[in-house]
This record gives sequence, C-alpha cells and structure tokens, in this order.
Amino acid sequence: MGHDHNHAHGVTATGKHRRRLLAVLSITLAVVLIQVIGAALSGSLALLADAGHMLSDAAGVFIALLAAWIAARPASDLRTYGYQRAEVLAALANALILVVIAVVIFTEAIRRIGSAPEVQTDIMLYAAVFGAAANLASLLILRQAQKESLNVRGAYLEVLGDLLGSFAVIAAALVIKFTGYHAADTIASALIALMILPRAWHLLRDVVDVLLEATPKGVEVQMIREHILSVAGVVAVHDIHIWTITSGVPVFSAHVVVEDAVLSARGADQVLDKLTTCLGSHFDTEHCTFQLEPASHSEHESHQHA
Repeated sequence: MGHDHNHAHGVTATGKHRRRLLAVLSITLAVVLIQVIGAALSGSLALLADAGHMLSDAAGVFIALLAAWIAARPASDLRTYGYQRAEVLAALANALILVVIAVVIFTEAIRRIGSAPEVQTDIMLYAAVFGAAANLASLLILRQAQKESLNVRGAYLEVLGDLLGSFAVIAAALVIKFTGYHAADTIASALIALMILPRAWHLLRDVVDVLLEATPKGVEVQMIREHILSVAGVVAVHDIHIWTITSGVPVFSAHVVVEDAVLSARGADQVLDKLTTCLGSHFDTEHCTFQLEPASHSEHESHQHA
C-alpha cells in the first residue's frame, strides 16, 4: 500500500531562475569580449586567464540553461522522473570545465616564469575594473537563486571566482604600474588558477552526492524515523531511503509497520496523511512513498534497516 505526492515535473529549481541566468550570460559574454581585447592589447596573461575563466562561466551558464530546458520535458514510462537529472549532469560538466581551465592557466603561468613580457598596465587595469563591476552585478542577480539550484550555485561560485580574479588582475596592474615588477602578472594568473580549483572540487563533490543518491545535506534520518514513529498506530519503520533527483527535488520512501487494526481503508488513509504532512512540514520533503505493513507481517521481515 503506498501514498505518493506526485508533483509536476515541469519547473525545476534552475528553470525558475532562467531569466537571471540569461542576464548573467549576457553580462559575462560582454566582459569576455572586453577582456580578450584588453589582453591582446596589453599582453597580460592574468587578464587573458580571467577572460578564459569567464568564458568557461558563460559556457557553464549556457549548459545550465540548456539543461533546464531539457529537464522541463515531461516524464514518460521510459523515464519516470523525466529529464530532471540533466541539471545535475550540467553541473558536473561545469565542474570539469573549471578544472580544465585552471590546469591550462597554471601551466601557462609556469611556462612564463623567468620570462615575463612587458605589460601595458593602463589597458589591463581598465579591463579588470570593468570585469569586476560586471561580476559584482552578476553576483547580485544570482545571490538568492543560488540557494535553490546546484546549477545556479555553480554559476554563482564561478562568478565569485571571477570577481576575485578581477581583483587579482587589478592588484597586479597596480604593482606593475608603480614598481615595474612585471612578474606580478604571471603570479596573478597562477593565483586565479588556484582559486578556481577549490570551487570546482566543492561543486563536483555536491554533484557526486546527488548521483550516488546520498542523503540530502541537513537531513537527519534518525530524526525522520522518530517523527514517523510518533504517528499514532505506527509500530516500526525500516528501509528508509531519502535522496535527491535534482536541486530542490528530494524524494523519500520507507516501509512503515502499523497496528493491524489501522489497515482499514479509513485508518490507513489517516496514517498516510499524517506521515506525508509530517515529512512535508518538518523536512521539506513532499514527494513521499510509504509501504504500509501490518504488525503481524513483521515476523516475515528478516532484515529491518534504515
């Protein structure tokens, strides 16, 4: 016997913020163009590194938007959850792109050690300041949305890294301008690469947790078990599973042992309503499936585990 709150799969966490992502994509592409031109005119590797990072951000946002569109496709008998997991795969692609960009930048920075070319600091500085202002605007656009979606969070973290990268480029430009120490450009580019890697790792770790169907962060299975056992008529609970389909879509299932008398039509319905209300209100998990089992049947269960 089961009870399922089957929510529509039309709009995912990323899909709700499509306009914000489009705005950030437009801003990012404009900055990439300015910084590439600035890097070509100034000879700055740090500025080119920042442009390369921002280009990866633009690619990541585009992938997120594409995944949101794919994820909105309806479920079918072949794919009963639809294509919502496409958003998680897009976040995985974003993380891998970040790793590649970081490695390329760092390798080029190592190659330049000891032979740092002369840099036109004024052009470098203006382009970096423009990039920092644009990144700050993008951060403000994504600040609230990044709490709801892995993809939007990935874009937010990338833009945050870009902002820090722009600050590094600004600092390098000022050092070169006032001290003539041209190696500052190479050092800044290496720092940008090192800033990218931790963010890529954290995003990759979150994606792997979703793909391995780990318990969502902040959810305590023992506390859920206690809430279920507090429902009148419930004797025991086992085979508890809670995982995430995509950002904002947690799913829960469990075998619930109840008193035999509860399994009348009305009694079972009341228990199921209490269980689903409990999960929805206390743990923000509305997509729940419960299998009710009479207590007299529990002796046939050789293993009872969470």
